[in-house]
Amino acid sequence: MSFTSLPFLAQAAPGGDPRVAWAPVVLLLVIAIGFALGNLVLSLLIGPSRKGAVKGQTYESGMVPVGDARRRFNVRFYVVAMIFLVIDVDIVFMYPWATIFARAARSGERVFGTELGALLLIEMVVFVFLLLVAYLYAWGKGVFRWD
Repeated sequence: MSFTSLPFLAQAAPGGDPRVAWAPVVLLLVIAIGFALGNLVLSLLIGPSRKGAVKGQTYESGMVPVGDARRRFNVRFYVVAMIFLVIDVDIVFMYPWATIFARAARSGERVFGTELGALLLIEMVVFVFLLLVAYLYAWGKGVFRWD
């Protein structure tokens, strides 16, 4: 798909006026800022404005807060959160790989005497295998036990 196949982006084609090419970005920023400001203004205008001791109290998932907020948590919570973040970021890296892999598998291009699609598949299998080894290591260390 090219810029010229979409009528509203025909003017943003390469070689055109650079200001016109930035028009969609500027429009998106204006819409985003307008949406944020509109929500703030509307919440101030039509939102409830009750004040009081109960309204000013800390809200904790519908429960009355008990104890000190600065109490220590077990490190396992943080380790599980870090493992989740690592796996989540790894999955984000799989999206660009998938787009490149689809193109490479169709093209039949060769690198180092091997088809590029096969090479990319082997790389992803190694990547996922390393993730699995790290996950099994954490499981073996008891990171996921909550007792």
